[in-house]
Formats: sequence, structure tokens, C-alpha cells
Amino acid sequence: MCADAGTHEIAPRSGVAFTLDKGDRLTVIDPRGEQVADLLAFNRHDLDEVISSGRTLDYASRIYLTTGDPLYSNRSNVLLRIVEDTVGRHDFLLTPCSADTFRIIYGDADPHRGCFGNLAHALAPYGVAADRIPVAFNCFMNVPVDGATGTFTVEPPLSRAGDHITFEAERDLVIGLTACSALQSNNGSFKPIHYRIERGRPGEPSEGARESVADRNALPPGA
Repeated sequence: MCADAGTHEIAPRSGVAFTLDKGDRLTVIDPRGEQVADLLAFNRHDLDEVISSGRTLDYASRIYLTTGDPLYSNRSNVLLRIVEDTVGRHDFLLTPCSADTFRIIYGDADPHRGCFGNLAHALAPYGVAADRIPVAFNCFMNVPVDGATGTFTVEPPLSRAGDHITFEAERDLVIGLTACSALQSNNGSFKPIHYRIERGRPGEPSEGARESVADRNALPPGA
């Protein structure tokens, strides 16, 4: 738990899952700078509907998304909308890092399970199987692309301590969120990610009660 009672911490190289209601806002914060957070969103009432990199980038006609941009599902419905962004450079091209990522790219003999494994573990109580995990929206990840050759590189994030990106839920959602586990993506070190949930519907708990709501949503169903 962070000093700010409404803000929650994801430990380095770990992940969480929670729910959002339509109208809720999720702010993802980079507290130390240069740390990526992988974000997934599923329709809470039909898990076969999931955030889609391909649909989103197709409709945006560009790969760098920021304030005002919607994140679409595989069914072309808007799941989330970016309503505030202090960085302006995120990645929606590369899939969550996994044990195979570390084995193939880094040559690790005993690889970490990565964001893919962390997301699979966190989302399992909500009924999301590992094979349902798509390309994530990688908050703060910096992947420049050469327009002539199509080659890309993974560079240090442009985010600095305290930078954030805020999303508004356009549907009732299940969210998966990580503090990324890949050295290359995070400029060589593993750091925490913070997040905050603000309720958007009338009758929801007030500002002082939001901590308990976020705590509740971080637990698997029935906990």
C-alpha cells in the first residue's frame, strides 16, 4: 500500500487483476520513472470480448495513442478511453513478456514467468485462461519504428517519476495490470507501478471510501 490511501502498488515483476464498472476511471502511475505496465481489459459479462491492438490501431491509423483515443475490443466496441496522459508514448504492438521471451531473447536458463505469466495467474480467478491473453496496451513502453524499413527497437520509457495515464471504462470490465518484468523495456531495472481507481457512477462510495473499494476489486470473486 502506498502513502496515498487511494493509490495501490504493484510490486516489481508482478501483476494484479480487478474489476471496473462503466464510468470508472483507472489511473496508472509510474512512481519512479522508466517502468512499463502491461494493461489488459475484458468485457466482464462476456470474456470472449477483449482489448484488441489490431482493431484499435486500424481505426486510429497510427501506432502512438494518447489523450482522447479509444481502445477497441475484438468486436469493435470501445472498452476504454484515454482521458489524460502526461507521457504520450506507449506501445500497443508487442505482446506481454513471458518465460519464452526471456529464454529466446535473453538466453535465460531459468526464466521468470514475465508479464504473461503474471497476468495469467492474476486473471485465472475471473475465468480468463492463459490462451485468452492478447497483446497488451503497454503503458509507458517506448518502441520507435523505422517508417522506411519497418524495424523497431525497444528504448527506455519516456516516463519520469509521477507520470501517469488515465483511462475511463466504457463497459463493465475485468482488468489485468502488471509492473513489467523485462529489463530491456524498463531501462535495465525493475520498479513498482501504482494505480488508482475513481468511481464514476452516482451512489458509488465517496473519495474517502475509495481505498476499500479498490481493495475489494483486487480480490478474486468470492474472496
